[in-house]
Amino acid sequence: MGTIKVQEFITLDGVIDAPTWTVDYGFTPEMAESIGGFTESCAAILLGRTTYEEFAPAWSSRSMADDPGAPFMNETPKYVVSSTLKDADWNNSTVLGGYDTDTIRRFKDSVDGGIYVSGSGTLVRALLADGLVDELHLVVYPEVHGTGPRLFPEGVPTSKLALTGSRTFDNGVLHLTYAPATD
Repeated sequence: MGTIKVQEFITLDGVIDAPTWTVDYGFTPEMAESIGGFTESCAAILLGRTTYEEFAPAWSSRSMADDPGAPFMNETPKYVVSSTLKDADWNNSTVLGGYDTDTIRRFKDSVDGGIYVSGSGTLVRALLADGLVDELHLVVYPEVHGTGPRLFPEGVPTSKLALTGSRTFDNGVLHLTYAPATD
């Protein structure tokens, strides 16, 4: 049975928009080590359509020389949740169809290892609401945007998470890891 491991770049006020603002902080070796620490246990990547369409051209042209994460992104089997996308031509990609809790549960059960999810705000909000996220990795940047799509928008039902890990980087960025609370 797989474990869904979500990773989001997020501002202090919860914005998860296209993280172009992360460039100002750099991507330190410690950040690469921290994120690589949980992606190395992942056997699959699960993405929403929009993130897939953004990632495919950006990652498919990268090599290990460009980015140490390129082999993981390009070689790992990718699964896209979309009711509109019919074909996925990025290496090792499959369209699962529109979001359906039972389909996602069956997919999760079929994977032996971690399932990495990045970005994909709509998908992640649905996975969280359905209790399908096993680990939530928030890479928190010390910025406040005031506007933009949020991971937890107003009106989301109350839920509790347990902090299972934290790491502070020299550039002021935090890596916080949460799991569903078991109280």
